[in-house]
Amino acid sequence: MGLASAIVAVALMPIAAIAQSSDAGYCSALAAKYEQYLDMSSKGGQQPQSLDARVAVEKCKAGDTSGISGIEKALKAARIDLPPRS
Repeated sequence: MGLASAIVAVALMPIAAIAQSSDAGYCSALAAKYEQYLDMSSKGGQQPQSLDARVAVEKCKAGDTSGISGIEKALKAARIDLPPRS
């Protein structure tokens, strides 16, 4: 890696950290909204949960932002507005 590449990599690190932080916050907000409106297991409801959505929620709770798309899909299918993404 050349000096120029190293400088660019170091300069971009804060941007990547901000994006990851933003994604983590969005992921947490999605998980909270899913649990508030669709997680009927905690409320004794009869509506079955999607296993994919449940796994996505658990990923977000663990800090793994790869769960975002699964929760978005479940919320959209239930016609629930997504939280704002900052």
